[in-house]
Amino acid sequence: MKGVIFTEFLGMVADRFSENMVDDIIEASDLPSGGAYTSVGVYDHAEIVLLVDALSTRTGAPVPDLVKAFGHHLFGRLSVLHPEFVCGIDDALDFLERVDKVIHVEVLKLYPDAMLPRFDTTRDGDRLQMIYRSPRGMEDLAEGLIKGCLGHFAQELRMERHKRPDGSTEFNLERLA
Repeated sequence: MKGVIFTEFLGMVADRFSENMVDDIIEASDLPSGGAYTSVGVYDHAEIVLLVDALSTRTGAPVPDLVKAFGHHLFGRLSVLHPEFVCGIDDALDFLERVDKVIHVEVLKLYPDAMLPRFDTTRDGDRLQMIYRSPRGMEDLAEGLIKGCLGHFAQELRMERHKRPDGSTEFNLERLA
């Protein structure tokens, strides 16, 4: 997993909790990397799981809620770090429909070794179906990123999420009237 995910997660923890909390969760997690991340490095995704578990233990917040909150935060940060991805787009469904075929293609140009999830989309007017596939099983992060996108574009959409028999996760979004 790209280091930017780790650096942004620790930045969120520092902002929402404290720098001491960052130190505490790194120390408690016994990380192979030692918790020293660079935004361009590549790290085992299991380390982010250990960090989130440690944060959950210390705050009492459920892991899924923390991961979704991080996804929401991460979308905002990525839109600042890479404004070219959101530039010229004024609709959340238009952006989300482009994630796999446009955004991820550009991400791979920046980070050729990135192992990105897949999002297969089907659009019907004000409805978008997104099928999330990843061996990492970070559906809560995907949901948080989607909600961050909705917040960025200041749009309210109804979202439903369910696990599919093949192990993928389906997100159904519909624009509210």
